[in-house]
Amino acid sequence: METKTFYTTIEKSGTAEFRDRGSKFIGYAFPVASVEEFKEKLNAIRKEHPKATHHCFAYRIGLDGNNFRVNDDGEPSGSAGKPILGQIDSKELTNVGVVVVRYFGGSLLGVPGLINAYKTTATVVLQTLPFVQKPIEVCYRLQFDYTTMNEVMMIIKQFNCSVLKQDIQLFCLFTIGVPVNRQDEVLYRLKDLHTVETTRC
Repeated sequence: METKTFYTTIEKSGTAEFRDRGSKFIGYAFPVASVEEFKEKLNAIRKEHPKATHHCFAYRIGLDGNNFRVNDDGEPSGSAGKPILGQIDSKELTNVGVVVVRYFGGSLLGVPGLINAYKTTATVVLQTLPFVQKPIEVCYRLQFDYTTMNEVMMIIKQFNCSVLKQDIQLFCLFTIGVPVNRQDEVLYRLKDLHTVETTRC
């Protein structure tokens, strides 16, 4: 099986609205890197819509497929969170959260109506955002002498690695993300410098 070298996500937030028989559904889609970050965004949306009847959501985070969650927030089981996640997954997105806020309009929509409303709101909000492909990265820690800083930075730039953390003193500590398909070259070049210690995060 071919190793995936990229994943698809969104880089900015968007909102969209959908109405059905008086009920108003407001969809929010945003990039998230952690469950904590998702919770912060969800709380902010709840504060923005304190009178809404429901705040249903779904998210998928990470590349192993195991970190996802759906929540119907009082709607009938399976009628809200699952259809929202279904839209994230049908577009093969990750590191994405979608919250759909509902203001009840007086008419009951029934489970099929709810599934359709939450699914449509999620679809519409995701359509407002451009999808981006990002390289899948492997995390490495580097330790090196300050005098090799320029060479290390050149390798980082040349291979489009991302610097996640840096502590620059006489002895430098970097945490970097290396594109999975350039790992061998990057490690080879760093080893070539002799003064750089690399360990996998």
